[in-house]
Amino acid sequence: VYLRFFAPRRRLQDPVVRPLRDLDYETLQTMVQDIPLWVKYPDYERIDWMNKFICDMWPFLDKAMCKIIRGVAKPICDQYVGKYGIESIEFGNLTLGALPPTLQGIKVYEMREKELVIEPVIRWASIANVTVDVKVHSFKLSAQLLDLHVMLTPRVTLKPLVPSFPCFASLCVSLMEKPHVDFGLKLLGGDVMAIPGLYRFIQEQISKQIAILYHWPKVIEVPILDGASGATKKPVGVLNVKVIRAMNLPKMDLLGKSDPYVKLRLSGERLPSKKTSVKMSNLNPEWNEHFRLVVKDPETQVLELQMFDWEKVKMHDKMGVQVIPLRLLTPYESKLFTLDLLRSMNPNDQQNKKNRGKLVVELTFDPFREENSTSPLISDGEGNISLKRDVPDGGGVLLVSVENAEDVEGKRHTNPYAVVLFRGEKRETKVIRKARDPRWNEEFQFVVDEAPMDEKIHIEIRSRRRRLLPFRTQESLGHVNINLVDVVNNGRINEKYHLINSRNGKLQLEIKWNTV
Repeated sequence: VYLRFFAPRRRLQDPVVRPLRDLDYETLQTMVQDIPLWVKYPDYERIDWMNKFICDMWPFLDKAMCKIIRGVAKPICDQYVGKYGIESIEFGNLTLGALPPTLQGIKVYEMREKELVIEPVIRWASIANVTVDVKVHSFKLSAQLLDLHVMLTPRVTLKPLVPSFPCFASLCVSLMEKPHVDFGLKLLGGDVMAIPGLYRFIQEQISKQIAILYHWPKVIEVPILDGASGATKKPVGVLNVKVIRAMNLPKMDLLGKSDPYVKLRLSGERLPSKKTSVKMSNLNPEWNEHFRLVVKDPETQVLELQMFDWEKVKMHDKMGVQVIPLRLLTPYESKLFTLDLLRSMNPNDQQNKKNRGKLVVELTFDPFREENSTSPLISDGEGNISLKRDVPDGGGVLLVSVENAEDVEGKRHTNPYAVVLFRGEKRETKVIRKARDPRWNEEFQFVVDEAPMDEKIHIEIRSRRRRLLPFRTQESLGHVNINLVDVVNNGRINEKYHLINSRNGKLQLEIKWNTV
């Protein structure tokens, strides 16, 4: 009765639009909070083009989002049908209104990480109309939501940035401030929000519950790229492979025996295959050679083994193949495999029935150690505090990610590429033609038996020109030598280095050390 006849109705009135010069001081003070952030703060940018885009797309976005809301809400509502006398729960009207959300400004953070961080300021004064009809014991009840007003300041992080469309693997959202939510709720024809004290209580409770779920540092993560794409996979461990022996191999040469060797690689990797030595004129060779491969997904990756007969002149003949799924391994436990070599991995290949010999290998999967978040803090006595990290004696994997360079310039040409030298191993990035600010985003892996505490890594930026003549085709654009002791102690560094022998050149690197 109160809601129907006595509750005051909230009436929306159009604001009085007047020039600023006609407003008094008090009115101007009340309007300060409504001034867009790109006016008040220089680090917020104006994005009217985005608002124009949303405005043009809003009629279609409204229908699409309402369709999603119906699809998501229907199974939830169906759970209550048949309980408490509820016979049906259905949507009557469902529209988000003709007024789209407005972005009052956006702030973009410059990060050295492989991520993009933005903070849009969202204001939405909608004329939404959502009606839910509930039928209880043949009696119909209707609840209507209208005049929804929302003010949000979310932080959106796109990470990690990857070379696969849409170029980021996940979207993380958190609220930097408590949201402001205002709406009208009609029940039995009256506005429930007109009940004294209820309006403020509901508004505070909604803001509180949303803040509990999404207020920073809490984050909601929406995966964009699945793990099958390979774009988000990071090294998780090391596979130790011992190629022991082969038995009863077929004779491949007409006038002699076979000269076998084994190539091995993990599926999903673009790295070159590792090879054993060649055993000349031997059908039962023994190698006992060890190899270490970096594992990114032990559930889906397989170890691919190929046996070849070495030839001095012609192409090497394939003697047989076999694979071992890594999911068959138990971490830190060695497992011996005796494999029947096949012609191909096609199960319908009739040639697989032919005896091609056996290959004996031993595999051990060593996952990386998880960092201890409760590492003790140490002080140097002068107020400086640092994190003490235990460095294990075992080996691990050094991951060197060459991100980009700035202001590199050669005397004759500028076609930069990076060369990474570590323990005699040499890796190169691709060449970027005619670029002073090249971006590579390439990662290299170095498997070592012990922590490189007292070692350096040398990275040089070079320029290469295609010429028929052999002279003056390459030149150095600068280099940098990095002590790895900080990488081992901290587990990771992400820094921008000034290139030696370069006027203004800089190099962005990320180096990680993972132990097993």
